[in-house]
Amino acid sequence: MTDESTPDVPEQGATAPDESMRLSKRMAALGICSRREADDYIERGWVRVDGVVVNILGSRVLPGQEITLDKPAQQAQANRVTILINKPVGFVSGQAERGYKPASVLVTLDNHWDGDLSGVRFHPQHLRGLAPAGRLDIDSVGMLVLTQDGRVAKTLIGEDSPVDKEYLVRVAGALSEEGLRLLNHGLELDGAALKPASVTWQNKDQLRFILREGKKRQIRRMCELVGLRVVGLKRIRIGNVRLGQLPPGKWRYLAANEHFD
Repeated sequence: MTDESTPDVPEQGATAPDESMRLSKRMAALGICSRREADDYIERGWVRVDGVVVNILGSRVLPGQEITLDKPAQQAQANRVTILINKPVGFVSGQAERGYKPASVLVTLDNHWDGDLSGVRFHPQHLRGLAPAGRLDIDSVGMLVLTQDGRVAKTLIGEDSPVDKEYLVRVAGALSEEGLRLLNHGLELDGAALKPASVTWQNKDQLRFILREGKKRQIRRMCELVGLRVVGLKRIRIGNVRLGQLPPGKWRYLAANEHFD
């Protein structure tokens, strides 16, 4: 006899119908957290499906089932930080490579910008699990985001991310009206058409790019296709968050009232 008060949760770890999805993948798709964070929360017994604790990795859920986090998971998320760095030339975005240091080495108490208005106090715990949400070339400068929060990472680098990025790009060479039109829409990279962009002249030798995608060295390659050479590139905005007055080499916390989307 079935207890009708018990939610219909697929058996933990069992084979489920074709329309089901791994719980951790579903949590990431819903923007609740990253898959890595989801696995951690599931193992700790902090995840409920239709009110029932699910604590076995690999468990599957059906579309429409309600997924909630217990208070310990909510508190863990609230304690995660996101950091903005004004990256100088010569630092890589992620892991150290070819002898170059990662930008994360700049996140020290001495480099913390005194104009930070977030109210967050630096703690060494903030360095754990800090990862770049997007990249910025070694020879480019400006805003780089490092985060402990999988939700922020998904917002910025998820496949369907709606967040645009704004750059100031100093160029050398002559740009025709047709070239400018192609920069806005009509170019291909790696055999695929680029999404429409907004590219306008900022001054006589500097262009303003607003992109909604981030292929490797995309702006430099776009410029090469229309006969331009990039002399300098600076990212000044990601979504609703601007670099502002943050000095080169300094960093600050993302404030609670700041959101990229």
